[in-house]
Amino acid sequence: MGFVTEDAGLAGMEMLGLRVYPVAGLEDVVTRFGVREIIVTTPLPNGAARREMVARFGALPVRFRILPAIADLASGKYSISDVRDIDIDDLLRRSPVAPDPALMRGVIEGKVILVTGAAGSIGSALSRTIARLNPKKLILVDFNEHGLFEITREIASSARFPLVRVLGSVTDGSLMRQVLRENEVETVYHCAAFKHVSMVEANCVEGARNNILGTWTIAEAAREQRVANFILISSDKAVRPSSVMGATKRWSELIVRHFPVIGAKSGGEGNFASVRFGNVIGSSGSVVPLFSEQIAAGGPVTLTHEEMTRYFMSVREAAELIIQATALSRSGDVLLLEMGDPVRIRALAEDMIMLSGLTIRNEENPEGDIEIVTIGPAEGEKLHEELFYDPSVVAPTAHPKILRDGQVNDVAVDVPARLKDLRERIEIRDEAGLRTLLFDFT
Repeated sequence: MGFVTEDAGLAGMEMLGLRVYPVAGLEDVVTRFGVREIIVTTPLPNGAARREMVARFGALPVRFRILPAIADLASGKYSISDVRDIDIDDLLRRSPVAPDPALMRGVIEGKVILVTGAAGSIGSALSRTIARLNPKKLILVDFNEHGLFEITREIASSARFPLVRVLGSVTDGSLMRQVLRENEVETVYHCAAFKHVSMVEANCVEGARNNILGTWTIAEAAREQRVANFILISSDKAVRPSSVMGATKRWSELIVRHFPVIGAKSGGEGNFASVRFGNVIGSSGSVVPLFSEQIAAGGPVTLTHEEMTRYFMSVREAAELIIQATALSRSGDVLLLEMGDPVRIRALAEDMIMLSGLTIRNEENPEGDIEIVTIGPAEGEKLHEELFYDPSVVAPTAHPKILRDGQVNDVAVDVPARLKDLRERIEIRDEAGLRTLLFDFT
């Protein structure tokens, strides 16, 4: 029907025989001409600008789509036909920083890489990214048979390197040692973990067995086999944990920090580091797929608290940053992925409803499509998450989105002795005793 511009000097002119309208009058244009689709061609600089647009025009009966960046069109990466719907990722994304090709290739190209939890949300995204960087060999480990089959099938269709699939658990020490030894693994990305807060809270023993003992088992096997890099994928829930899941991630970080101490005494040279970040959009533990299901079912969308906030990033960005963090890591590091500003979960729900072309049902709009209701926080759930204990000791790295936690020796704990106690509580299934140990970091 025409073009829309924020440039007052162009409003009222014609292009290709079509009128150029001012953005201030867009609502009138949509109503007058029965517009059904709006294509955004100008890059919106950040998530806030995208959210402002959706908030302003979300109630209009139109479909919003977005054109790929001009640079991507010019390079042939995308074509005009790749115009796509605006999604929640567009609204949450911070100002993007292109990955550093040298950092990415330096730790992957020509290397033997193993990914645990390769069928999971983070593990599968990381595996896809690694596959594009031409490793010498890629080993995918998971005990989810169907998930492992699917991610292997997807990568194998274009892989130009040997691809090994291992069905098993990281708690199986003999299997992990055999896989690391026979494949001469150089880097391990340890993504395997139970991560659903409520599920792990209700299954404390198995959560600790998999997340804590599994981390020790695979890390110890990596040290024995002289693996060059061992990178733990951690979580912001490891900071001042209030849930069992968060506590298991905290213990996993302590385990990984312990191995450089062992290496210093035994002459080992392996790099053991953790990468900590917040929620990944669309991951199996995220609220995004839950909200999508609730919206598709006609609602209601359920919040646990009106003021709850979380950090978010896209799964692709997380995978790229994890690999780059490997190149910047030093043994014992906890590296933090810069997550931007925390997002209010209620605002996230409202954005997703509007992106679905629906309206919010509330007192002001009783005829709306989807209601948002507050049901109260689950056990162990925080109102706000944190990425670090002490912001004053966080230092920059060579990458603007990767930070280094300076509190390397922030907890004085005898890891092997505490693990012995934890293992005993796990084996006799003493949940009460285990919970006490889980939250004792001194």
